[in-house]
Amino acid sequence: MNTEEAWVLDVAVQTPAHAGLGDLLSYAHTADLPAGTLVRVPLGRREVLGVVWGSRAAEGGQALLDGSLADADGVLLRPVSAALDALPPLDAHWRALVAFAARYYQRGLGELALAALPPQLRELDSTQLARRLKRRDRKAQLAAASEDGAARAPACEAALAPSPEQSAVLAALEAERTQGQAPRPALLFGSTGSGKTEVYLQAVARCLAADPAAQALVMVPEINLTPQLEARFRTRFAALGEGAVVALHSGMTNPQRLQSWLAALTGQARIVLGTRMAVFAPLPGLRLIVVDEEHDPSYKQQEGARYSARDLAIWRGQRQGAQVLLGSATPSLESWHHSRPAEGEAPAGRYLRLHMPSRIGAGELPRVRLVDMQQQPPKTLISAGLLEAMTQRIARGEQCMVFLNRRGYAPVLACTDCDWKSECPHCSAFRVFHKIDRTLRCHHCGFTERVPRACPTCGNPDIAPVGRGTERLEEQLAALFADIRRPDGGAVRIARIDADSTRHEGALEAQLAQVHSGEVDVLVGTQMIAKGHDFRRITLVAAVNPDSALFSSDFRAPERLFGLLMQSAGRAGRDSAWLAAQGSRAEMWIQSFHPQHPLFEALRGHDYPRFAAQQLKEREAAAMPPFAFQALVRADARTQEAAQAFLNAAGDAAEGLPGADEVMRYPAVPLAVQRVANVERAQMLLESGSRAALQRLLAAWQPVLQELRRGPAGQGLIRWLVDVDPQSI
Repeated sequence: MNTEEAWVLDVAVQTPAHAGLGDLLSYAHTADLPAGTLVRVPLGRREVLGVVWGSRAAEGGQALLDGSLADADGVLLRPVSAALDALPPLDAHWRALVAFAARYYQRGLGELALAALPPQLRELDSTQLARRLKRRDRKAQLAAASEDGAARAPACEAALAPSPEQSAVLAALEAERTQGQAPRPALLFGSTGSGKTEVYLQAVARCLAADPAAQALVMVPEINLTPQLEARFRTRFAALGEGAVVALHSGMTNPQRLQSWLAALTGQARIVLGTRMAVFAPLPGLRLIVVDEEHDPSYKQQEGARYSARDLAIWRGQRQGAQVLLGSATPSLESWHHSRPAEGEAPAGRYLRLHMPSRIGAGELPRVRLVDMQQQPPKTLISAGLLEAMTQRIARGEQCMVFLNRRGYAPVLACTDCDWKSECPHCSAFRVFHKIDRTLRCHHCGFTERVPRACPTCGNPDIAPVGRGTERLEEQLAALFADIRRPDGGAVRIARIDADSTRHEGALEAQLAQVHSGEVDVLVGTQMIAKGHDFRRITLVAAVNPDSALFSSDFRAPERLFGLLMQSAGRAGRDSAWLAAQGSRAEMWIQSFHPQHPLFEALRGHDYPRFAAQQLKEREAAAMPPFAFQALVRADARTQEAAQAFLNAAGDAAEGLPGADEVMRYPAVPLAVQRVANVERAQMLLESGSRAALQRLLAAWQPVLQELRRGPAGQGLIRWLVDVDPQSI
């Protein structure tokens, strides 16, 4: 190689955060490569995957025999090992999304870029990748040939006739899309059972019909909601051919993820269904993004780069000219505020708000009944009224659902003599008692032990569970319904769905199938069963202990509780025709010690706008999101003192930095669960009325924090991180 044919490539690679190497590393190559090309490059003693971010012709310097290049300043640039040129480069829209996410969420460019790529890409060379692409192309050709050249049917031939409300929403989306400028994000505020999924299906069909190269991204908050949605999309869009609908989520194997990713990149996949990671899917023809259950906190990544997939979807749609449709029966207060209509002198929000208040089939929303547990006998599990209501439903062949957002048998095991409790030795939390396998299990670090035969402190054999989890609730309900009979004379059948009962592959699908087939009379579970599922025969839903979130220190707790209870209520009475044939009406029972709380009053009327108005008023008075912007700086250390000392030193060092005068910095405090796996955790909250000022400070603060980490203030520190727009404080 001579310097006349040498090029310098700036490559994004996944470098250690503490190394201080910067976002891009420079390498030598014999040819110019387009930005977005995947390459394999040396890094230390390893060879790693990277993404070309830019290039320039080498000027001056000296080319070496091994392919290295000594530039004009004498810096040695190592050569690129190989270019994965069998793949088309990742386009400018994808690179802009990654660059924005890295900048906004204060992470390394290479860290985000490489995390967005399928893990198996790191293992393949150019030849292996080309072979895979050929195999995939052959499969696509065989699938096309099997259609015997027949003309494909319209993509949406199985579509249902839309209701008047659905038609109005689709017309509004179409008008927004064809207005001649970038469409505004749209918030679809539709009650549970109003047919939001059908709107998604028809919006996707119209988008694909308008452009033969168009692609759509449909996002759901959790993996367990993906299979049923995937089945509906595959059925509806079967005419597009095999491989036109692909899934993308962390529950897939590495080869499956690579196959879906390649299909998206090459345009073969017209529709990508996925969880939050799918927001980074390479979609050159992206024209529509659907974010279902947009309020769900699962869209916020809680490890590594703590990005919000919902917010990135909105940013990506606006930059790529794609329409963004957010859907929810209980929108996040941020989205609700951004979609506010113009009132008086107040300007309208930035989003288009669309409303579908009615259930499909003229079905009624469940009637909400509140039970004052202070009027019940002590230690009552199920009030007499609720027990009678459930008994009547079961006798008619209907199903009931009981919601308790705490898994395990009991939150804690305790000694009645010496007050010993099942604390985790590695965390500042209790280990949960799981009766089925007789274990005490920490839900934070995973530490598990067998239940002791007697109190470890005083030897008392009388150690007892305190509180109630889904496992214990299932057992107690079985006892309450032991003498009740189904219409066929059989015993009442109770099933439990939570993270423990669905650990094995296929367990969730099998249990859901039992519910749908009518084999289950009473379904007990956590939030896993509260959202997204279309249970046709459930007519009564009960929440037995929802009070803990009412007085939480986290200002978002009431919003989450209201959404969870509304979603739970939405599982009841979804088949209005069957309900009418039963001569029944769906109900939601809530057992609370505070039934007069304003949250329950709004819930009784299914009145989300009333609840949102009250919450937004409180937040505006307190200058909290969406009327302010927040970030957390968190430190993990060997001792709580070391963690807080680092954060307080960081706070002092922020004085005088750009934006610091517009950002409120609170003193460092321990996290609610301050010790996990023998690591002490503390945090510092930053708050500002200006998003730009907060971003300026965070950007200027990064090198200062890196320097503090290496100095005396970093003694005992394990790691630190920044969480922008945190979901829990």
